[in-house]
Amino acid sequence: MRQEYVEKYFKNGYRRFMKRNINRKDSSIQQIIDERLKIISFYDRYGAAATREAFGKSRSTIFLWKQKLKRAKGSIAALAPGDRTPIHKRKRMVHPFIEGFIIKYRTDHPGSDKATITPLLACACRSTAIKPVSESTVGRIIRDLKSRGRLPNSNRISINGRTGNLVCRQRPKPKKKDRRKGFHPQAPGDLIQMDTVSVFACGIKRYLFTAIDVSTRFAFAFAYPSNSSINGSDFLKKFIAVAPFNIARIQTDNGSEFAKYFEKTRQDVGLGHFYNYPRHPQSNGCLERFNRTVQEQFVDLHIDLIDNIYEFNRKLMDYLIWYNTEKAHRGIGNIPPLRYYIDNFLNPSKKSNMLWTLTIASNETQQQRLLTIFSNGGIDRDAVLEKRCQLKKDK
Repeated sequence: MRQEYVEKYFKNGYRRFMKRNINRKDSSIQQIIDERLKIISFYDRYGAAATREAFGKSRSTIFLWKQKLKRAKGSIAALAPGDRTPIHKRKRMVHPFIEGFIIKYRTDHPGSDKATITPLLACACRSTAIKPVSESTVGRIIRDLKSRGRLPNSNRISINGRTGNLVCRQRPKPKKKDRRKGFHPQAPGDLIQMDTVSVFACGIKRYLFTAIDVSTRFAFAFAYPSNSSINGSDFLKKFIAVAPFNIARIQTDNGSEFAKYFEKTRQDVGLGHFYNYPRHPQSNGCLERFNRTVQEQFVDLHIDLIDNIYEFNRKLMDYLIWYNTEKAHRGIGNIPPLRYYIDNFLNPSKKSNMLWTLTIASNETQQQRLLTIFSNGGIDRDAVLEKRCQLKKDK
């Protein structure tokens, strides 16, 4: 039955036909589309009189469906029923007494919900011979009043610890966050996943910032005494300095370490930012696996150095050099990340075995270079420029 319309609207056959109709979502809508296609086929074979008797559909209705198919160039999604929502909807009429009572009560008792207000409102309505409303109606009225700005904001009052003054803190407006959705990285730096791991031992707590490139599995980590946004900003700068490729986008959870100063640095550098959905670590699947690996292969074995964060990071640099240059990764063909990057994303005629192991000098010299970049919580600009120039020459 469908092949008749495939031949009519598509010369390349059923495969192209189905590609144009992958936007069908609801199974109930799909049943309606199939039923209408069946009626059109029946009409073409037996005529209008038989179709009216069998399905109760008039000739004008069949012509309307065919016209929709023609305008949509054969896309059967055009047969889906349209939105029947009325253009002009009825507006809720609220008695002024009820509206005033809710506004006054919410002003005197901020945050009171519909279950609290409804019994008191019913008593007040009976005393004034006004018909009371249901609890669900009170909830709808509260929602309408909020949208019109008629209810006071639920602000928090706190004391400034430095000055001792009272501070009124307004609830921030929800920020619209970009989600990854159907984006799939294709090149190095297209998507960098970032997260923090808390390490607690012997009464000491440290925070391990981690990052990994989804395309090449190039990873980096650094430990800090706190998970503040300043440290998050510093970690982002360090990763940009260390990564052998340009970065386009990052993906993080909704933690405070990825706000304020981190966000300012991200905007200054010009990176895109995807946020995970709350309580959905699967969105950062590659990084979650790296977090487990670095926990088992490094953190657990060097937990005695947790009090000396400088020495801990020094040993961590040795581990990351091994991780990115020697450790085979099953997800990229059982080769190290930098070897995978060289083989797949650099010009083959320019490749050098000196580059993939990062042995510009010896590993010991490379470690000192990394520690120079990472030390004192800052970035050695000369070292970064030197590295970028070296990478351009290698390419």
